[in-house]
Amino acid sequence: MDFQLNEEQQAIADLTDQILGDLCTHDRLKSLSASKDFVDREAWAALAEAGVTGAAIPTEHGGLGLGFLATAVALQSAGRHASPVPLLTTVVMGAMPLVEFGTSDQHAVWLPGIADGSQLVAAAMYEPGTAAASPLLQAEPDQDGFRLRGVKPMVDGGLDADLLLVPARFENGRTGVFLVPSDTEGIARQVVEVTNGRSQAHVTFDGVPVTVDQLLGGPEADGSAIVAWIEQRATVAMCMMMAGAAEASIALAAEYTKQREQFGRAVATFQAVSNRAGDSYIDTEAIILTAWQAAWRIDAGLAAEEQTRIAAWWAAEGGYRVVHAAVHVHGGVGVDRDYPLHRHFLLARQLELTLGNGEDHLEALGRALAES
Repeated sequence: MDFQLNEEQQAIADLTDQILGDLCTHDRLKSLSASKDFVDREAWAALAEAGVTGAAIPTEHGGLGLGFLATAVALQSAGRHASPVPLLTTVVMGAMPLVEFGTSDQHAVWLPGIADGSQLVAAAMYEPGTAAASPLLQAEPDQDGFRLRGVKPMVDGGLDADLLLVPARFENGRTGVFLVPSDTEGIARQVVEVTNGRSQAHVTFDGVPVTVDQLLGGPEADGSAIVAWIEQRATVAMCMMMAGAAEASIALAAEYTKQREQFGRAVATFQAVSNRAGDSYIDTEAIILTAWQAAWRIDAGLAAEEQTRIAAWWAAEGGYRVVHAAVHVHGGVGVDRDYPLHRHFLLARQLELTLGNGEDHLEALGRALAES
């Protein structure tokens, strides 16, 4: 297993880190948050100009034709800088399934705009009480196609998205994934405040008209398989973001505890503090290693179900420990919203809650190992 990046992937990593490092300063992110800007449009435009947003899109549609790993390293940088850029929603959950399953017409309509940064995408996948692959939202037959009726209550990136990927259930019980422009008649979006301050959308579909041509991959495509494909890549993408958030948290903790003095010496020299720092370093390295392992296998076209579960467990459990330890060793400064740590803490907690309970990942992993 070779985790070395090739020249193009390394360029994406370096460009993303440079762009976000320059633009996502503490003061600027404070200003964006105060103005309720859920997407950093300036940083997004800079990433698009550098080719980062189109890294996974074929060259014939304005992209670079690189694989999953190129976007994964950009996501790690986004987590490191706590940047409100929609790489997860627009690229991983939007562009990538379009590239993999979309028809040539769907490619031509949507991919160039995603590559140049002018089109944002969100996947309206989840509903309470059911899995994303078994949606409650209905696709009712209509003379010209279907009418979508139902609610997707928590759509990440849904407020700013130009296109929504919407799993819906047909009368025969099958699942299809529709490509629905967000300005289609019958769609209503409301703001839902969430933990990290990056609001999500409560999206209502009240008889939204769609046609067969809007089914991702066409009428014969297996919508449940498409949803599972998206979920796996989104999970690994969130693990990469958690890796970046954990890196940034321990870096802030290390710098602060070296400078902060108590009883005439730096608090970093206290055994309790150094022990927690050591544990956080081990957790962070495990998050990075397991996330990279899963991302590398996906990029190489290898089976990655077990590796994804392992990465999700480390990201959820280890990420929780790392950001909490960072807050604790900072003392009162750790909860000060005028200090940058809170941004990484909130991002990590949101990722942890979205990834799900670590015990569930262990249980699923155990079942898979028992069956193998």
